[in-house]
Amino acid sequence: MNTIKRIILGNKGFIALMLGMLFFRSAIADWYVVPSSSMYPTLVIGDHVYADRLAYDVKLPFTDLILLHLADPSRGDIVTFTSPADGRRLVKRLVAVPGDVVEMRDGELVINHVALTYQPVSSPVALTPDYGGQQIVLKENLPGRPHNIIQMPGRHSIRSFGPVTVPENQFLMLGDNRDFSADSRYIGFVKRELITGQVTRVLYLLDADNYYLPRLNRLAFAL
Repeated sequence: MNTIKRIILGNKGFIALMLGMLFFRSAIADWYVVPSSSMYPTLVIGDHVYADRLAYDVKLPFTDLILLHLADPSRGDIVTFTSPADGRRLVKRLVAVPGDVVEMRDGELVINHVALTYQPVSSPVALTPDYGGQQIVLKENLPGRPHNIIQMPGRHSIRSFGPVTVPENQFLMLGDNRDFSADSRYIGFVKRELITGQVTRVLYLLDADNYYLPRLNRLAFAL
């Protein structure tokens, strides 16, 4: 016991710093390393992204208990959340809010009985690595938040569902890489308390082919 006490007293500054960092990441802001290609072309594997934990709610640190609502999540927001299926931390795009009636027809969304429009994108964008099939990049015109998505016609995926009504206090999440994403089509709606932050910026991406230096085009990149 005396040995433990001496170790704590001798390292109390370091311990306080670590506890402060844990509190900061749990309650105020967090950073998250994108592990998969489910959000291509918006986010790529290895992106270190900034997640604002105070974007929507104030939570009791280290829990999902909401103490105060600050703002409502909006269609088009990119968010981190805890998967209701297995508890993993995921990052997806929030495409429908409570009360929305959502349908997908052959990969294209219909929200509140209004079909979104899609246009082919010809400018160079990051495409899914290690996939040799056809990849189509489209601009999905989600009202107020247009963004690019990827479709893979040759890959098995859920491309049609609904119409379904998003329940109260829950949200529908989709990956921008529509045929390469485990999202609400597979894990169900996501409760508000499971949302852990809004992703607003890519902090950096280290380039393994260039001595792990940050890629300039991903440095402090606003979403």
